[in-house]
Amino acid sequence: MIGIADIREWRTHDVVDAAGHRIGALEAVYVDTSTDEPAMATVLVGLPTRRHLVFVPLVGAVVGPGYVKVGYDRSLVKKCPAIGTDDVLPAEDEAAVFAHYDLPYQPGVNGERQLARR
Repeated sequence: MIGIADIREWRTHDVVDAAGHRIGALEAVYVDTSTDEPAMATVLVGLPTRRHLVFVPLVGAVVGPGYVKVGYDRSLVKKCPAIGTDDVLPAEDEAAVFAHYDLPYQPGVNGERQLARR
């Protein structure tokens, strides 16, 4: 399990896939609102003039010196629904991010978001 206490230190770390291929730079960590545990990260990808943020689940992620290794292939991550570098994930788009990775989406009983940025 990844501890929430250290997530601020992860910012700008390289995010790599299981094979060690660099995906991009970690921009932010999102926690599951029901458990307050790290659930997803946004990764800065793209060319300098066309950068955007993609989401990647942190289930099974390994944190090392200067990197976060995720269990998803780089090509899959880069095809995830994206947001602009100054944008916030709209609540209505959360389900699409989970569906991209074939993960169950569980909003709160009153429709609350499942993810919150830390």
